[in-house]
Amino acid sequence: MRRSDVRREDGAWVGLSLDVRDRSRPGLCVFSAGRRLLLAQGSRPVLLADVDVHHEGVDFWRTDAYRSCVPPLRADTGRVLAGSPERWAHRFAGYLVGSPDSPLHDGRWLLSHESPFERWRHAGTPHAEYWSSMLVEGHPDGYIDWFLHSGSWEVLPLRPMPGPDDGRVKAYRKQAREGTLPPVLLWWVSGLDCHLILDGHARLTAAIAESVEPPLLHLHRALPNDDLAVRVDDAVGSYADELARFSGLRAVHGPAVPDGAAVAGPRLARRLRGLDTGARPTWAWPLPGGEERWRHVAHEATGGREWPCT
Repeated sequence: MRRSDVRREDGAWVGLSLDVRDRSRPGLCVFSAGRRLLLAQGSRPVLLADVDVHHEGVDFWRTDAYRSCVPPLRADTGRVLAGSPERWAHRFAGYLVGSPDSPLHDGRWLLSHESPFERWRHAGTPHAEYWSSMLVEGHPDGYIDWFLHSGSWEVLPLRPMPGPDDGRVKAYRKQAREGTLPPVLLWWVSGLDCHLILDGHARLTAAIAESVEPPLLHLHRALPNDDLAVRVDDAVGSYADELARFSGLRAVHGPAVPDGAAVAGPRLARRLRGLDTGARPTWAWPLPGGEERWRHVAHEATGGREWPCT
C-alpha cells in the first residue's frame, strides 16, 4: 500500500490518500441482494439493511458481532498526538491496513479530517444537541431517515452506544476536557447514505457528554489518480465551454450579460478539489444466494422475528 498526503494549494493538510493493492475483498464487506444489504465481518453478519420501497430511508437490524480493527488507544498516545489529525491518520491507516477485519480493498481511499457534516451544521447549535441528533437510534433495529438531515449525513453506530457513566467513557471524558481525545473513525457507506462508526463509540459519547466537538477521521473510497490528467482536462474543458456559452449570449444580448466567470470559476474550483478528495460509491459484492440467502441470514439474526415489517 502507498500512502500520500493530500494538501490544498496553500499547503494545508486535507487527508491521507491510501492506494490499496492485493486486497481483492475486504474483511468488513458490503454484500447486496437487490435493495437489501448485508454488512459482514468475515463470516459474522454485522448489519442487515432493507432500503425503503419508496427510497425514503433504510430499515436496519444490527447484531452484536462487530469488532473494531483499532486496538484500545492509550491516554499517553492521545496526549502525544493531540491536535494532529495528520499523525492520527497515519496511525489509523496502519490499523486499517494491518487488520483482516477492515473495509479496505483494492483501490484508492481517503482518510480525512474534513467532514461533510459541516454542510448541515446550524450555527450556534450546541455540540451535544447537534451530535445527539445525528446519531441513528435503535437496537437491535431502527430506521435511517434519508430526509431527516437533507441527504442524511447521519451516524450509525455498529454497536450500542455506551452511556455517559460507562467506565471507558469516563476516562475519555477527561481527555475530551483536556483536548487530547483521539478521533472517532467513520466510514461513509453510499448504499446506506450515512456514516458507520468503525471505532470510537465511547469517544463520541464522551464528546457529547462534555459538549465538545469530537475529532473525526472520515474514510471513503476516492477517485483513482491514474487518469487524473484526463479528468483535469475534462473539468477545464467544461469551464471553457461555459465561458463560450456566456460569450455567445453577450454577443446577442449585449454587455448586460455577465461573462460567466463568477459562475463557472467556483464550479471549476470545486471540481478540481474533488478530484483528490471526492467520494466514490461504496463497492458492494453480490450476495451468493441473493435475496433468499439474505432472508435466511435475517431469520437467524432476528431469532425468527418477522423483519422488516413492510
